[in-house]
Amino acid sequence: MKPNGGFLSLPEEIQFNILIFLSCRDILRCTSVCKALRQTYISSSELQYIVELSGQRLLHVPNTDDVNIPVSERLQLLRDKAHAWFKIDADSFEIVSLSENKYSEETFVADGHIYSWDRAEDTAIIVPILPQPSQKTVNRDWSSGTLFSPNSRSIDVFMDPAQNLIATVYGVIDNTLQSNHETFYIDLRTLDSDNVHPKAAGPTLFLSLLPVSNYLQAIEEGKLKGIGRYLALRCSFPLYEEIWQLHIWDWQHSTTSNSVLKGMCFAPNPIDFCFIGDDRLLVVAEELQLYSIEDMSQTPQLLARFSMPVPFSDARCFLPMDHTERSSPQTQAQQTLYTSDPKDRLLCILAEATHVYIISTSIFFNLDGRVAAIPVPWECWGPSNTRIFAHWDKCRVHVCGNRVLKATPIGTSGSSLLTKFALHMMDFSPLAVTNRRDLGRVMKEPSTIVIHSDDLIGRPAESLMTSLSYVEVMLNKQFGSDDSELGDIWVDKDRIYLLKRKWVHEAVGSAHHGIEHSELEVIHV
Repeated sequence: MKPNGGFLSLPEEIQFNILIFLSCRDILRCTSVCKALRQTYISSSELQYIVELSGQRLLHVPNTDDVNIPVSERLQLLRDKAHAWFKIDADSFEIVSLSENKYSEETFVADGHIYSWDRAEDTAIIVPILPQPSQKTVNRDWSSGTLFSPNSRSIDVFMDPAQNLIATVYGVIDNTLQSNHETFYIDLRTLDSDNVHPKAAGPTLFLSLLPVSNYLQAIEEGKLKGIGRYLALRCSFPLYEEIWQLHIWDWQHSTTSNSVLKGMCFAPNPIDFCFIGDDRLLVVAEELQLYSIEDMSQTPQLLARFSMPVPFSDARCFLPMDHTERSSPQTQAQQTLYTSDPKDRLLCILAEATHVYIISTSIFFNLDGRVAAIPVPWECWGPSNTRIFAHWDKCRVHVCGNRVLKATPIGTSGSSLLTKFALHMMDFSPLAVTNRRDLGRVMKEPSTIVIHSDDLIGRPAESLMTSLSYVEVMLNKQFGSDDSELGDIWVDKDRIYLLKRKWVHEAVGSAHHGIEHSELEVIHV
């Protein structure tokens, strides 16, 4: 006998209006309850769109839909775009010529621009990369002596094209004092005009270092990073290499910082850090330390500590935080906006330039039952949330959302000593297995990496097994030639970028000179 009441007795439209408030996981659970609910899901593009976004680890941006684009079409475009990453045509690319000798090791690609700061030459440059007509762009070239105040010591430069922000860190010595005390500042300007940034609380941020010793304190090395309204500066000191400080500003609301972390690092290289989401910060040292920076009036609150499987003497972390993403401008659904889920992206840690840890950031948000003072053992969090890869000296790696781009050397190019590379794209999102449509290689089985011993830091050799699932495809082309080498790689939501350094040989009298030229190869997806 059929029931007279209950959820299934409601009209299908009302069922749908209830189901759309559920999470992706709960929607899929409902589809396994009975055939009727399964049919409701299959007949609803809206419910499938919710599941597709979640399965690709994306968030829909509210109030950005074009009402003229049916949801079914947006759903198909989203699926087709995910599939396109598994059939990349490496022979279909555009070349962007770059200025001679303008791009140092401090070179980045973000928000449709390539930018670089050369510490030795005290120069910087930012140029747009194949911009769309409606895209706001910045094209600047700072010559020596124009980035920093006169008689100052440059420390670091941070650029954020999405916010039209350039922040410069420098020290100034007061020669009127016998102590020659050095004071440190961060200037906040617009990228396109050098004016004071309109959102800044003031033109300059002030840095008050915590006492390091009874002697003079000076920053030997500093690294500035930012996201949104936050800027953070890591400081290390001469004679006290094991001591580090991390100063954090809400630069849009205050010119001073009350949010400061400090610690000891017994490795020969300084700690690194990155922002996790909008209000968390991760310190990468002997262990991973997660802090809340929601309240900027006080020292960041320690939320959790995560033990690493082995100690390492040097680590760098990468977690590009994308801004709102727009689907391909060639598509009809140009106004459909989405962004990577900050709670479910990939963190890349390069350890000693020998191994790469790809870690799901979901572990930094699922903190139920965690006691901040007690480190979470690697065995309890690491193997299922991580995949470790070998990383040789010439390897390159970059991450975006849930995708990883990795260039691995495969030998020298012809008779030259220049290396050729194979390019691998890996998708770690749950729906990658579905969206690949039989392309690529599914990696669900655990893999084992051997970490060699290091007597300097007392580390024995150890085998590590990790199992974070992904789908991998290798591009159908080798990269590198007799007259160029692969300098760096980047990936974003629409493109792959390959920075190539080329040498043009010119004869001047009896002498031959090699002149370096850089170009950016852009592969559209």
